Amino acid sequence: MNENLKSVSFGTRIIAFFWDYLIILGYIILLIGVSFLARPQVTPLFTTSPLLAEFTGFLFITLPVYLYFALCEGSKSHATWGKRKMRIVVAGIYGQPIGFRSSLFRSTLKFIPWELAHFTIWHMVIPSEYPNYLIYSLLGTVYGMVLIYLISPLWSKNKQTVYDSIVGTVMRYKD
Repeated sequence: MNENLKSVSFGTRIIAFFWDYLIILGYIILLIGVSFLARPQVTPLFTTSPLLAEFTGFLFITLPVYLYFALCEGSKSHATWGKRKMRIVVAGIYGQPIGFRSSLFRSTLKFIPWELAHFTIWHMVIPSEYPNYLIYSLLGTVYGMVLIYLISPLWSKNKQTVYDSIVGTVMRYKD
């Protein structure tokens, strides 16, 4: 088998994600700094209602991170900074480059648990009309999805996550 089409190990994927998380962490630190400077303007966005807090969080946290992954993986390099550092790319099932639409869809599926967690947490922190059993059920769903996302490459023949299987993508070593 061509080395480049060989499945990427679980450890390599995790290390690539940790490299990417440094970028995400830097962005979050920047947001925290800005939020301290703009505290009077920012505070109502996160305390008025769970839906406003969710929307604001989505706009300033989830959407930029989602776009980072989708744009990088849909670009000519087919990889985020962390993936490039680990010499891996996101590719189609036969090793072909993926398009921007596939990259957007892949990132959407990948970030569903993250956004669902934000939704759930905001409804736990700020009183809402949703019953507790629903909020805790959603939180359990988040944990279940994350667990499945994490362990699915361990049982998949091509070491694919669930979202990779749905989209028809794999992680492979860069040419």
